[in-house]
Amino acid sequence: MQTWFECKVKYIKIDEDGRERKVSENYLVDAVSFTDAETRIIKEMESNIRGEFTVENIKKSNIIEIFPHEDGEWWYKAKIGLITIDEKAGKEKKINNYFLVAADDLKQALLRLEDALSYILVPYQTSSLALSTIADVFPYFSEEKRNEIPANLKPLAEVQKVQEEVYSEEDEAPNE
Repeated sequence: MQTWFECKVKYIKIDEDGRERKVSENYLVDAVSFTDAETRIIKEMESNIRGEFTVENIKKSNIIEIFPHEDGEWWYKAKIGLITIDEKAGKEKKINNYFLVAADDLKQALLRLEDALSYILVPYQTSSLALSTIADVFPYFSEEKRNEIPANLKPLAEVQKVQEEVYSEEDEAPNE
């Protein structure tokens, strides 16, 4: 299970009209600890922001899953109430879970959320859906997974080696 951390970063941003202003933005980072979250947000900000910045705050987030979409401009936070049965007490119990979904507007966010939650077999209610303060999300991708070659593909060096062998055999073949 992923652990998400909300990181508040303060830096100087240049507006469209060229004016500089101090901004404070929240980012969501997938990390294993507070130290890891700080390291990851610094690395991400160094590649995205020119100039100085400070990490003002890091806190564990209550978000359990994100639903990213390429064309989603904003992040919407949804509160979902799942109804389960407490077997010991024999009563219904409501558990709140929080999700983040990328969308352009509230209606699209609700549709995308319902589509993403279609796998849930227990009854649930969407208690709230609102525009979040999260500016961007940085999930964790290990270097091994980034560089891993799928089983159906071969490294380019191997392909070139086979091609060279085939062409050299054709050159050596006697002409008929």
